[in-house]
Amino acid sequence: MIKSSLIGFSKGIEGDSVFTARNPATGENLEDSFCHASEEDVAKACNLASEASLAMAALSGSKKAGFLRDLSDRLGGIVDQLVQTMTAETGLPEPRVRGETGRTISQLKMFADLVESGNWVDARIDRTQPNREPIPKPDLRSMLRPVGPVVVFCASNFPLAFSVAGGDSASAWAAGCPVIVKAHHAHPGTALLVGNAVVDSVRSSGLPEGAFSLIFGDGRTVGQSLVNHPAIKAVGFTGSRAGGRALFDLASQRDEPIPVYAEMSSINPIFILPGLGEERMNEIATGLQGSATLGVGQFCTNPGIVFYPRGPGGESLVAGYVGKMKETVSSPMLHEGIRKAYGEGLDSLTGCEGVEVLVPASNESGEGGCHAGSCVLSTDSESFLGNERMVEEVFGPSTLLVSYENPSDLLRIADSLEGQLTASLFGEETELSQSGELLDILETKAGRLLFNQFPTGVEVCASVVHGGPYPATTDGRSTSVGTGAILRFARPVCYQGFPDELLPVELKDSNPMKISRSEA
Repeated sequence: MIKSSLIGFSKGIEGDSVFTARNPATGENLEDSFCHASEEDVAKACNLASEASLAMAALSGSKKAGFLRDLSDRLGGIVDQLVQTMTAETGLPEPRVRGETGRTISQLKMFADLVESGNWVDARIDRTQPNREPIPKPDLRSMLRPVGPVVVFCASNFPLAFSVAGGDSASAWAAGCPVIVKAHHAHPGTALLVGNAVVDSVRSSGLPEGAFSLIFGDGRTVGQSLVNHPAIKAVGFTGSRAGGRALFDLASQRDEPIPVYAEMSSINPIFILPGLGEERMNEIATGLQGSATLGVGQFCTNPGIVFYPRGPGGESLVAGYVGKMKETVSSPMLHEGIRKAYGEGLDSLTGCEGVEVLVPASNESGEGGCHAGSCVLSTDSESFLGNERMVEEVFGPSTLLVSYENPSDLLRIADSLEGQLTASLFGEETELSQSGELLDILETKAGRLLFNQFPTGVEVCASVVHGGPYPATTDGRSTSVGTGAILRFARPVCYQGFPDELLPVELKDSNPMKISRSEA
């Protein structure tokens, strides 16, 4: 069966250019075909979003919350269908599908609670002082307002939580923005299932038609057309550094440049302080194996590099970790592109002078050609500091173990690193209190710092930061997870001298929503 894009409440044009998804575990081409969106489809989706923009911006918090909760309920009602489709398209096991569905539902409800309360708008009030000398002070009030239509690019490694109704879309809707989603080519059936649920929810909740469209097609053509369209005011992206940077450059070169919030690459370094004994090192080896191989290493917070002290403790860590990784069974990655990039990344690392292979990755690619085995490499701090290729992300179940001689080596290493999503430290609390200079450096390098914990498993809440300095993201001030994600798709607007009855409800003197406000 041939299926097409969802352009508002209509179907896209059925053309001759189609593609099919492929089961990475078996190599089987799946039954349904999907049409690449036409230029007319893209233009219509963008125009509908533009037409819906003012109506979306005018929605009350309770109206937006009703839509988000309705959508979460609809996703809960199609879990069994998602299990069937998503496992076939990704090779992911059923528990992962159900878990990711639950996370997606929770995100939608989290943003519903946020916008219903109204506190997110950062309302600020400076009341008039007509008798102030030497000049009167005017009445000024400000709050956050939606930026307008947003394009969201689905992530390949999270077919639900970072895709059609994932965090980017949920936070944009919560801000009051129409959303156009560019589906990922590896899981179009999953995208369409969720997309149909979104359309039904948009209709049921009384939102304007242009609140949502789902586009199938090639990222280089359809994706570029979306970003270039003058109606689009912001972009959300999760993927490779090359892909994110290409979109960022494209958006910056528009007649009206727009922000691109791209989460791109991170090696998520782990720093093991020198005071730990062999028992703790063995515990770390066990936890590291679970973190590095979780989801076949296909998490953006996968710990790719570990810096450990030379000596008996370090030797115990290496021996324990190598033994555990040798026992790890190869599994299918999400699609051929990721598997190919993993192999190329390993080839680049193993080609670096001073790198030793402790656990070689299996060459068996499995029935579907996408299986990947775990890999452990090692080097020393001097070799690491002398070769920039060693800091490149290898997206998959591999780890580069780097030995260091003195704690001062960690300062040089930390200072040399690019921006990261996370940086983790393991050690005794007394050591941490004595590592202030290292912490100061890492604070400038990562969005989330962890102590005696592994970075995989991102908690979705108000305090979490899933972002970091470039190249972890294109904007280190942002997060793509948690309630703070809404700030990407809103901008401050100030109202000066307005009569109370014409102010937004959040800024009225009576504060009918009872929200927190900064007042002077």
